[in-house]
Amino acid sequence: MPSSNEAHDRKKGKIGGPKGMAVAEKAKDFKGATKRLFNELGKYRILIVISVILALLGAVLSISAPNKLSEMTDEISKGLMINTENISEEDQLKYIQIISTAENKQDLYCIYDELPESIKKIIEPKMNMENIKRIGIILVAIYICSAVFNYIQSIIMTNVSNKFARDLRSRISVKINKLPLKYFDRNQTGDILSRVTNDIDTIAQTMNQSLATLVTSVTLFLGSLVMMFWTNWVMAVTAIVSSSFGFIGMAFILKNSQKYFTARQVELGKLNAHIEEVFSGLNVVKVYNGKNESTEKFDKLNEKVAESNKKSQFISGIMQPMMMCIGNLGYVAVCVTGALLVSNNKISFGVIVAFITYVRLFTSPLSQIAQALTSLQSTAAASERVFEFVDEEEMDSQENINKKLDRDKVKGNIEFKNVEFQYDNNDKPTIYNFTAVAKPGQKIAIVGPTGAGKTTIVNLLMKFYNINSGDIKIDGISINDLSRENIHELFTMVLQDTWLFNGTVKENIIYNRPNVTDERVEEVCKEVGLHHFIKTLPHGYDSVISDNDSVSSGQRQLLTIARGMIEDSPFLILDEATSNVDTRTEELVQIAMDKLTKGKTSFIIAHRLSTIKNADLILVMKEGNIVEHGNHEELLKQNGFYAELYNSQFDEMVS
Repeated sequence: MPSSNEAHDRKKGKIGGPKGMAVAEKAKDFKGATKRLFNELGKYRILIVISVILALLGAVLSISAPNKLSEMTDEISKGLMINTENISEEDQLKYIQIISTAENKQDLYCIYDELPESIKKIIEPKMNMENIKRIGIILVAIYICSAVFNYIQSIIMTNVSNKFARDLRSRISVKINKLPLKYFDRNQTGDILSRVTNDIDTIAQTMNQSLATLVTSVTLFLGSLVMMFWTNWVMAVTAIVSSSFGFIGMAFILKNSQKYFTARQVELGKLNAHIEEVFSGLNVVKVYNGKNESTEKFDKLNEKVAESNKKSQFISGIMQPMMMCIGNLGYVAVCVTGALLVSNNKISFGVIVAFITYVRLFTSPLSQIAQALTSLQSTAAASERVFEFVDEEEMDSQENINKKLDRDKVKGNIEFKNVEFQYDNNDKPTIYNFTAVAKPGQKIAIVGPTGAGKTTIVNLLMKFYNINSGDIKIDGISINDLSRENIHELFTMVLQDTWLFNGTVKENIIYNRPNVTDERVEEVCKEVGLHHFIKTLPHGYDSVISDNDSVSSGQRQLLTIARGMIEDSPFLILDEATSNVDTRTEELVQIAMDKLTKGKTSFIIAHRLSTIKNADLILVMKEGNIVEHGNHEELLKQNGFYAELYNSQFDEMVS
């Protein structure tokens, strides 16, 4: 992996690697992203279809309910009115004069109490309880079935969305291991994490909440529209005209809102990247009193997130009250029009009740459709960011590589032959015409100023990057004919950048190496001077630590060195492995390193030239090429660039 200085310089554009971070800031293709998302849902298609069918059935049942409600209302209304139709003039001539004095049916209620019992029995209101009971049972069954269908489809979509999110995270986990190192050079870690967490969560939540809602709402909208015209076209036109403003507003808002949802996801990724960057280097921020600067940058990024969030959430939130207002206007229009039609005996009172329900079924889906489409816009922005990561160019395939070196049988020859390499977007090669030979068991030191290409050489050897021209051979076999996994088996790397995971001391030391005995772990820790420190921990080698614990930089470095010694590979790479330890500990580590490198071909990258005095061969690099080579004494006698570097460090120590 690149050293911290070199990686930092590359990101700044000083040496290899792209300049800056590549973050998409333009508005996304909503149609294309939605189409891609549904294509990715292929394996869940059957479940989604079942969920859609259940949502449709639930919606159809909801649409059929108002007519039954209208029928029940009319049946109850009949039971509340005086039955004037049953009065016979022929049989009741002596009472007809009384009845005929009533100007309308309402006047009959005023004289009802004055009528004889024989007349009362004929005209008294009577409810058909059998019909009312039958309609009531049907209504209850409709509502229960609709609720059951919606409940089942909700469970199905919840499972589908969670499984899909799980699959996406798994794909990203696999993808990370297939991406070339250059991708991580040009993208910030926090932005990548935001794609894995925030963006995938957005996709899962929208699928769970919006997909079935969209289907149900569209069905309710179209179904209620048909049923309104079938019931009474005059009131249907009234409801549509009063609700048309909702269509116009929704279309305008959706047309102009996509950019805000895209901006929200992008700005959130930038904010996460900054947070991760500051937290990982919190000690540096404190030491350099960078609190104000980092806080100021955080505030700016946070303000951008808040601004884009406010705009997108405003659009999401405005739809509901706007649709409620339109719905209320629809209720008023329906009631006024219905009252006029009832007064002219064009419709019954039950039709008004049904239409009030239809207006709710007509306008409410508009709000839900707008809300679902708004959520889909967030998903479109989030899914494009996720699929951009999934579609990133991977390292070349290693499936056709059949050659393999056995780590227990390798001899230890490594040859660099006219190697050239240039980072993307750099003006000139970082490594050019690099030629060197490492013999079995040799200790090769690589020295030079920052940016000379020392770590790049190691990265090329490990196939983290592909060389542009030339070749690197291990025991006479080109690394192009060996898989990355095979090459990584042959090498132990101890880097300047230490890494500890959340686990016990022993687990950190034997990382990915099964069947290592406790005795071997303790022996290695004694060799590197860690045993005393570990014994001071509450549970010794079983104490749980992490990279965030109060473990000094030197102790973390020693733990990674112990991990490298446990690995015991035939080749060894030490990239500033002793840079974080004190002078006394460095002497102990050097003794341990001499044991570790015995019989192994070793590459040591060092700025402290005093640590590589006993190297068999020192390669002095400058501007991507070897300018001097030899052992320590030979290079000092040449009085060249190496002697200048060594003497400058010696002068610093003396001063």
